[in-house]
Amino acid sequence: MRILLAPMEGVVDHLMRDMLTRVGGFDLCVTEFIRVVDQKLPKRTFYKLCPELHHGSKTPAGVPVRVQLLGQHPQWLAENAQTAVELGSPGVDLNFGCPAKTVNKSKGGAVLLKETETLYNIVKTVREAVPVDQPVTAKIRLGFEDKTLAVDNAVAISEAGASQLVVHARTKTEGYKPPAYWDWIAKIRQHTDIPLVANGEIWTADDARNCQQQSTCTDLMLGRGALALPNLAQTIRGVENPMPWEQVASLLIRYSGYEIYGDKGRYYPNRIKQWCGYLKRQYGQAEVLFNDIRRMQNADDIVAVLKRQSSHVKVA
Repeated sequence: MRILLAPMEGVVDHLMRDMLTRVGGFDLCVTEFIRVVDQKLPKRTFYKLCPELHHGSKTPAGVPVRVQLLGQHPQWLAENAQTAVELGSPGVDLNFGCPAKTVNKSKGGAVLLKETETLYNIVKTVREAVPVDQPVTAKIRLGFEDKTLAVDNAVAISEAGASQLVVHARTKTEGYKPPAYWDWIAKIRQHTDIPLVANGEIWTADDARNCQQQSTCTDLMLGRGALALPNLAQTIRGVENPMPWEQVASLLIRYSGYEIYGDKGRYYPNRIKQWCGYLKRQYGQAEVLFNDIRRMQNADDIVAVLKRQSSHVKVA
């Protein structure tokens, strides 16, 4: 079983990748997407979204990080894929699943699921541009408004030469509303031999087992579930119990520390508040914490609240 950390735009940046891979259980991370329009992007764009490229494209915990690209023009995506690999990314991932309206309006992300031939052309062009020993992977949803092209799209991506396909088991229109239709991944698997990774609505180890059974996939990608339960990957592997709140508070304190010593001092307090929005699904304490810190803009003040809430926490 391989477990991948999902690319969540505006949420899973290099700091969150560092945090979650230190907790453990992940085999690969995928970056937030790099938007490709009509040019070859400068190297600094790749380093900004994936600073791990400076360190062998791995997190400090040693987990590989793959660059993800989003766009509609095959040749420009191919040229930028070459740059990503040249900078050290272990292959490149293509985003055909982003449901954001602003992205879809500019013909990127999930809206391309309406155009099977475009998917094929993009993957084929990128595959031909990237060295054969480097994987070209893709992430899709089951469709845009409905699932009628789910199998056709997956087959096209496979026939174009993709190495792996992550399937978020909902359409763009279904968004993130439960349930996820894991059985549709099994339908896709009946028509193609491409390695599939199941994604969507995996919050617990039991969800993971149900997903594997219904999707007939062994490999999983975790997104919001890993933010709600930071050691979800380890619980799925059966090596840990769900993390107690005291440990979660310790993670939040460490995350605040990035802000204290980092370059963007006003940024990460808001990320902590954002993280609380996911954590409260598993921890009632997270909602209490959010109410206590929601007007705070200073990380030191937030840390003080965390220490009061969790007096047994020892911060490294």
